[in-house]
Amino acid sequence: MLAFSSCPPAAAVRRLERRLSLYAGLEDFVLLYPLYALLFAEHGLSTAEMSSLFALWSLTALLVEVPSGVWADLVSRRLLLVLGPLLTATGFALWALLPSYAAFAAGFVLWGVGGALRSGAYEALAFEELSRLGAGTRYARAMGRASAWSMVATAAATAAAAPVAGLWGMPAVAAASVAACLLCAVAGAALPEHRTPGAGTERSGGAPPPAPAGDGPGAARAAGPGGAGGEGPGGGIGTTGAAAQAMGLRAVAVLRSGAAEVRGTPRVRRALLLVVAVTAVWGALDEYVPLLASATGAPAAAVPLLVLLVWTGVTAGALLVGPAQRLGPRALGTLLAAGALATAAGALWGRPAGFAGVAAGFLVFQLVDVVADARLQAAVSGPGRATITSLAGLGKEGATLGVFGAYAALSSQADHGPVFALLVVPYLLVALVLGVRPRGEGGAMVPGGADRVAAGGADPAVPGGTGRAS
Repeated sequence: MLAFSSCPPAAAVRRLERRLSLYAGLEDFVLLYPLYALLFAEHGLSTAEMSSLFALWSLTALLVEVPSGVWADLVSRRLLLVLGPLLTATGFALWALLPSYAAFAAGFVLWGVGGALRSGAYEALAFEELSRLGAGTRYARAMGRASAWSMVATAAATAAAAPVAGLWGMPAVAAASVAACLLCAVAGAALPEHRTPGAGTERSGGAPPPAPAGDGPGAARAAGPGGAGGEGPGGGIGTTGAAAQAMGLRAVAVLRSGAAEVRGTPRVRRALLLVVAVTAVWGALDEYVPLLASATGAPAAAVPLLVLLVWTGVTAGALLVGPAQRLGPRALGTLLAAGALATAAGALWGRPAGFAGVAAGFLVFQLVDVVADARLQAAVSGPGRATITSLAGLGKEGATLGVFGAYAALSSQADHGPVFALLVVPYLLVALVLGVRPRGEGGAMVPGGADRVAAGGADPAVPGGTGRAS
């Protein structure tokens, strides 16, 4: 049976949204962001060595993305939201205490794993907790606000990094970054979670066989001489092995269930592909915005201001998600095409004034990005919500790497403006696909299971269930 909140639903929703925004803000309030390349250079790393570290970081995220989503569906998602920033904090501490190539590499691995643990678990927890409160349709708005707080925190950390480093040195910058991660872990522990970890996997097509009954000779044989499933007098080894095998089987079951839902449910598949298509291009292009600004002929002192203009547009896009979440596919496609054309026109102008168009385009990309994620969450109904979200994350990472490669190849033949304009062309193709979709398909953001959860019906994330344990 459902566990109802002791506070009024509206107040509970606002409190949840505040906690989600706090978590997102603390996660990105990292003073090391603008300075870690300088830290590496101070300790003698070459550009090639730095590039190898960045590659290791990306590779770690790619390898751990889907397994972390499966784990989030098997265990407490809140637990992963606590562990993620703790691992990142450990990596930053290694950088400060043992500055060397090996420590930097270990730190990037920990950072990559920590980020992957958060990916999928954060979105799944947010959607299901809002749905439990009967506010599943507020997911897009909540994620938009959380994204805005994340960007504000990044800007604040960037502004604070230089004076902190100037007054107290790089160790203080690292210490402040570790402190922010620790506070983020505390904020993760304060998030509510009312699901039963691993619930629903028994119906996902691959659950482990039941353990032997607690009475009778079968149980005694399973327990072994140690009396607890152990190997000999010490016991415990057999039990541990059986538990690990059972967990492995459940993990395979959740992964198969998530993959089957993507393959067998057109709505989920289309939403996942939309997330990948929308996020990958602008998620890579944002790394080159300073270079585009410099290519306009703007003085060095004006480049940060042009970058700030673009990120002001991104923040505004995150805050405007609410009104946009009910747009139909054709309207969303039209908006996406307008954003692509604004970006291309601004980039091709070749003057600082063109950055108004780039900022408008990035506003649209961020807005559609959050709406696409919300529609993916609304489409999922099986037990593998975090797994499916991580599959989308894996697609985004792979596609983003492809955009990086394309930018590197094109930039050797053309200036940054034409390269920007060419790389936003895929958005016109996505807009065309959205425009030819049947009317009413994939339109209003109304989560399919949110109302049932709020009304005390079956939990969409737990097939066959009647609610979440409190």
